Amino acid sequence: MLKEFKEFALKGNLVDIAVAFVMGAAFSKVVSTFTDGIVSPLIGLLFKADFNELKWVIQDATVNDAGEAVGEIAVLYGSFITSIIDFIIVAFVMFMIIKGLNKLKKKEEPAPAPAGPTQEELLAEIRDLLKK
Repeated sequence: MLKEFKEFALKGNLVDIAVAFVMGAAFSKVVSTFTDGIVSPLIGLLFKADFNELKWVIQDATVNDAGEAVGEIAVLYGSFITSIIDFIIVAFVMFMIIKGLNKLKKKEEPAPAPAGPTQEELLAEIRDLLKK
């Protein structure tokens, strides 16, 4: 059982998936940084606010009877939209990578095997052999 697990774990496909997972996580971080540092501020110019902090306040912060502060209740739609932008960028880049890989795979397909003799050629060969 240990031998089978070792063979499975060391297969090229599993290692490739692990490398792709690590690279995808790193790429996702790069995209998040790009979105937070470049895209969000540019979109924030339209709203005259930090885009990640845009929210719809449902209930403001209040002080209860015991004098304790009760936090505000808000929908953080700016952060949600930023996450959607991140997803779209990552999905588009992954689409382009897969499209490129598929294009390379089509070029790597081996040439078809040469066609064998036609039926007429085989019949002519049989006829010639029978004549002898």
